[in-house]
Amino acid sequence: MDVPIQKKKFSNKNIGLILGVLAIITLIVYVIAQTSGGSKLNVEKERISINTVSKNVFQENIPVNGIVLPITTIYLDALEGGRVEEKFVEDGTILKKGESILRLSNTDLELSLVNQETSVYNLLTQMQISQNAARQNTINRQNQFTDVENNLIEAERVYTLNKRLYDKGAIGRMDYESSQNNFEYQKERMKLAKRVLSEDTISTKLEVNQAKNSYARTQSALELMRKKVGDLIVRAPIDGQLTSLDAEIGQSITKGMRLGQVDVTTGYKVRVDMDEFYISRIYNGQTGRFTLNNKTYTLIIKKVFTQVKNGRFQVDMKFEGDVPEGIRRGQNLQIRVALSAEKEALLVSKGGFFQKTGGNWIFKVSEDGNTAYKVNIRLGSQNTEYYEVLEGLNPGDKVVTSSYDSFGDTEELILK
Repeated sequence: MDVPIQKKKFSNKNIGLILGVLAIITLIVYVIAQTSGGSKLNVEKERISINTVSKNVFQENIPVNGIVLPITTIYLDALEGGRVEEKFVEDGTILKKGESILRLSNTDLELSLVNQETSVYNLLTQMQISQNAARQNTINRQNQFTDVENNLIEAERVYTLNKRLYDKGAIGRMDYESSQNNFEYQKERMKLAKRVLSEDTISTKLEVNQAKNSYARTQSALELMRKKVGDLIVRAPIDGQLTSLDAEIGQSITKGMRLGQVDVTTGYKVRVDMDEFYISRIYNGQTGRFTLNNKTYTLIIKKVFTQVKNGRFQVDMKFEGDVPEGIRRGQNLQIRVALSAEKEALLVSKGGFFQKTGGNWIFKVSEDGNTAYKVNIRLGSQNTEYYEVLEGLNPGDKVVTSSYDSFGDTEELILK
């Protein structure tokens, strides 16, 4: 007798289809949960940075790069053009002030010096001839004055004598008047002789002064010409080290051409490039610090160059206190320049979170340490290590400071 077989309600095929649909529904629910506004994300603690908000001394500063330069640099420019005939020293030599560096030749300049010297000597000869003639003329006039003076004395003696004789009737009226007229004549000659001698003295002094002035001007021109010829030998303007010497024997040098420089090696300064954004906040007297060989050194701004080029401006800083041993020209330093005074503030460590949040919010770790959730914050100033927290956090709070790029729009982190 045949036994009827009952038909199964669910076949293996139907069961597989049902399981597939349930898996798809589960995946959709998971995706919706992850992408919704209140989504959560599992994060391993080892993959993120968690820091504690603290209250401490804070100073706003910015990191900049500086290059070590000599405290003073004097540029060597050719005062006169010429051909390089001889080099006395090489680049890098330590020089004393006035020491010869190189010698130029300039035939035209040297010929001009010879002509100028000849002019001076000719003028000096003419001055001597003129002075001799003036001296002889003065002697002649003085002799003439002596003669006139002697004639006047004699005429006065004869007149006085004749007057007494005439009064006594010893001589005639003609002899008396003749002696009187001669006496008056000699007096007029004396007046004229005195005036001529006085004018001659003034004229002689004027000529002598003019000659002296002319000679002095010509002598000054000669000294200037000698100096110009002397400038064909380039000398060290100060004690220091010769650097960047750019001249070779036989090379033609034009007037004003840069030949090199002399660096003062008794001290150093640091030339710093800064972004133009900070130009209104940088002034003389501000300090900066850098660390070298595990020791911190202080610099102070001494000069601000306000000219902006390619969005940058420069400042010169000098060492305050100790100078690092073995520091060299051209060495680069990483400096933190202070923009404010020290103050007590609430601080959070700098990190990659700022690029995502712009400092408007941060993930704060819960008290049990198992989760982290978004909180709104407001940040103030910053330095190379910390942000100043103005609102949203309290001392002791723990926050996630590493990058948020992989978190998407997650509202809460599950820390494992």
